[in-house]
Amino acid sequence: MRAVITDGFGGPEVLSVGELPDPEAGPGEVVLAVAAAGLNRADLLQRQGFYPPPPGASDVIGMECSGTVAAVGEGVTGWAVGDQACALLAGGGYAERVAVPAGQLMPIPEGVDLVTSAALPEVACTVWSNVFMVAGLKPDEAFLVHGGAGGIGTFAIQLAHRLGARVLTTAGTAEKRAACEALGADVAIDYREQDFVEEVRAATGGRGADVILDNMGAKYLDRNLDALATEGRLVIIGMQGGTKAELDINKLLRKRGAIIATTLRARPTEEKSAICASVVEHVWPLVAAGEVRPVVHGTMPLCEVVAAHELMASGEHSGKILLTL
Repeated sequence: MRAVITDGFGGPEVLSVGELPDPEAGPGEVVLAVAAAGLNRADLLQRQGFYPPPPGASDVIGMECSGTVAAVGEGVTGWAVGDQACALLAGGGYAERVAVPAGQLMPIPEGVDLVTSAALPEVACTVWSNVFMVAGLKPDEAFLVHGGAGGIGTFAIQLAHRLGARVLTTAGTAEKRAACEALGADVAIDYREQDFVEEVRAATGGRGADVILDNMGAKYLDRNLDALATEGRLVIIGMQGGTKAELDINKLLRKRGAIIATTLRARPTEEKSAICASVVEHVWPLVAAGEVRPVVHGTMPLCEVVAAHELMASGEHSGKILLTL
């Protein structure tokens, strides 16, 4: 099969398309013939050598894809050759075929085409599991998501808005802020020119955000605590702003706040399967109804993977970038 191979670690130039053996469907697995694969920030980290795949996972980059079932392993029920699906992966998405635990396979939501559905698994599972399953965002609570124009942000804005929260977000350009507002953000903050802590407090009558979804990590830790409401929940899912920061425990205690740091990729298959099942139950009906939709910046063929990584690193995109096969 054709697949993206990596010549050491480094910039996008280490990526190229080569030939690898086709994967086989092991017990409990399904092989997908890939139609499209979604790019994620974690892909850039893996390329640079900072985010290796979990033990036993494919070394090929790619944490989500869509495609057609090409083979079904022993013990798998509910899936047959020819079925279309999208999948949450531990790795292997940038290839013509990938082996997936059957529990991490999800049907294509009604009204979404096969290629576009590749934009859904990672964002839907990340947002639903962290914001709702873990942080328990409730209707009428205030929700802040950083990077509202990205893949995670565009989905989080829509889902939180649809489920009744007041949504605040940060974005770096007027165009991106307008796009966030069009998706349902009540307040879009210019993080380059405005202090998001002051803006969150002003928008919430001084109370702060009940739930914050943060991809920056260390750089935003103290300011996120300042922006957090009493009994608020800060969920950290990324490290774009570094990994080490000083925590003011007294500030956290006074707010009776919670800091939750999670990853999705390294969880056991059983946990990821449970998250996928919950997404299909609770989120897919909203997607099928057109109330929440995948936002795709654009598609690029697999052979343009270097340019795709350069685009993602530039931050000039809004929504998801997809590689098509």
